[in-house]
Amino acid sequence: MRSIPIAKPLIGEEEINAVVEVLKSGILAHGKEVEAFEREFADYLGAKHGIAVVNGTAALDVALKTLKIGSGDEVITTPFTFIASANSILFQGAKPVFADIDPKTFNLDPNDVLEKINDKTKAIVVVHLYGQPADMKAFKEIAEDYKLYLVEDCAQAHGAEFEGQKVGTFGDIAAFSFYPTKNMTTGEGGMVVTNDDELARRAELIRNHGQAEKYLHVELGYNLRMTNIAAAIGRVQLRKLDEWNERRIENAKLLSEGIGKIDGLTPPYVDKRTKHVFHQYVIRVEEEFPLSREELMAKLREKGVGTAVHYPIPVHHQPLYQRLGYPRDICPNAIEASKRVLSLPVHPAVSREDIEYIIDTLNELSG
Repeated sequence: MRSIPIAKPLIGEEEINAVVEVLKSGILAHGKEVEAFEREFADYLGAKHGIAVVNGTAALDVALKTLKIGSGDEVITTPFTFIASANSILFQGAKPVFADIDPKTFNLDPNDVLEKINDKTKAIVVVHLYGQPADMKAFKEIAEDYKLYLVEDCAQAHGAEFEGQKVGTFGDIAAFSFYPTKNMTTGEGGMVVTNDDELARRAELIRNHGQAEKYLHVELGYNLRMTNIAAAIGRVQLRKLDEWNERRIENAKLLSEGIGKIDGLTPPYVDKRTKHVFHQYVIRVEEEFPLSREELMAKLREKGVGTAVHYPIPVHHQPLYQRLGYPRDICPNAIEASKRVLSLPVHPAVSREDIEYIIDTLNELSG
């Protein structure tokens, strides 16, 4: 039977050889490979500084610590995302405030963000969900008008663009993840990105024990350094990223052409101002489709087609946030999306034949 996984890390001989070279060098921890990866990744984005860390959650945490977000502050973000986006705010002792999403893009709705701003609001964490940039024109204007920090969570959006500019370069600071299933990987890893020299200096201190020079510690810091082994993988993957993204975009186009003809399934909306890099290809399973989302997933699994739900539980419905007292009825668009979304395989290893098989299978299951 055909097997099409929902995600598949692509690791080739170049990555293996790069790691072997690091192992042979004996310099395994943070070193020249990391420094080269930081420069190359920042240059790729058109940013001034890249600060490599151990994972994407650490990147978000360091970004907010760099901005000195703290107790009594409120930070607005989306409830329709992986929980790390909101938890990074809790790590600071600050309060996450959830604004609703645009039901078409699944990204944070600027109009609802405006409704949530008060005198305690310190920052907005914008998530570029599934690889589609949020409305950065609107968010930059809001941040400037209300003198708020603008943080970009780019964990799913490597190489994505809004009006020709790469995400990660719009706000005060940004965070990327290099988890194995992302558009590019370092195995585990993350990157803080900024154009601000002082913020970059603070981020470097925080990720390395607050150490200004060897054994001179000027503030509280952590050991969040990336290894040379991870960076060696990342440098190779970065060179392949644009090609892989183009394959994702082409796969998404083919999927949408077929799925758009099936009643009860809604293909992803793409904002014409953006370059959507399809970390996930996410459809909506509407009420009129003859199968429930869960039934459809089970049938696709029987046919060898991997699926996933990103995300089945809005952050404010998670037990942690319920214990913190968040009302369940806020952000209705996010709640509705959590009941409808379904991710289908779109990664670069998905072939045209695989896509035809997915579309044919969905047609069969539509009745």
